[in-house]
Amino acid sequence: MKCPFCGNLETQVVETRVSEDADFIRRRRQCGACEKRFTTYERPDVNFPAIVKKDGRRIEYKRGKILGSMNLALRKRPVSTEQIDSAIERIEEKLLSLGVREVPSNRLGELVMRELKKLDKVAYVRFASVYRSFEDIDEFKTLVDEVRR
Repeated sequence: MKCPFCGNLETQVVETRVSEDADFIRRRRQCGACEKRFTTYERPDVNFPAIVKKDGRRIEYKRGKILGSMNLALRKRPVSTEQIDSAIERIEEKLLSLGVREVPSNRLGELVMRELKKLDKVAYVRFASVYRSFEDIDEFKTLVDEVRR
């Protein structure tokens, strides 16, 4: 594998670990030229359904986009990276279990909201307030009241 620091193609694996839930493999590698270490992750290559946007466009599912949205909602909240990764894993498992080639973006948004609600109520309200594009304060109040129950 190519070294991200110097571009050398000769690197060695110095440590390998399987994740707790056995979903990926973490490898520590060391460059033979510059001797710097870096981490790589191995995941199975699966075909997620395409995401159908509201305007009809079809886009490729991107884990990073979900992660970015969740991180934004969870900013300065007491939720660990591991908890976020687990939530994304559950979202991806659900997407794959649907057994379809396309998923509407609103369905994906609902899956994200469900996971955020489990992780942190404040993050859930943050995400929902943007995702659902509330027209007035009463809609927002209804959501907050729902979370309080």
